[in-house]
Amino acid sequence: MNLVRRNNNWFPSLLDELFTENRLDTPNYENFSIPAVNIQEKNTNFVVQLAVPGLSKENFNIEVEDDILKISAEVTSENEENTTEDETKFTRKEFNFKSFKRSFTLPENINVENVNASYENGVLEITLPKKEEEKVLKRMVEIS
Repeated sequence: MNLVRRNNNWFPSLLDELFTENRLDTPNYENFSIPAVNIQEKNTNFVVQLAVPGLSKENFNIEVEDDILKISAEVTSENEENTTEDETKFTRKEFNFKSFKRSFTLPENINVENVNASYENGVLEITLPKKEEEKVLKRMVEIS
């Protein structure tokens, strides 16, 4: 079973394979396995969310080093190439559970000691609390 492709061009060419309308139609879809990310800034923290369905929290590695947040996932491919127990073979497989690495430069006002993460419903959420700003003491000076 293959995808149905429209061919409206007068000149079918090799460029048709390079400039597809849908990224899922590309021959090397596995190159697009970097998960989508949302970054929110709130008053007290930043929240980084990655869309990574189908993984377990044991697959993730999150570290902060030299003001760089590094997120990676290692996925073993033991069942990826093999058939299942009932000898089912895939004619097309678009669920992509590959390993990935993402890095983000953090602003200076992040409290790296209190970073925490959670994984729920296919979304990895990392909370990066901001440091409390030092309050400037205001003092009245009396003129003598």
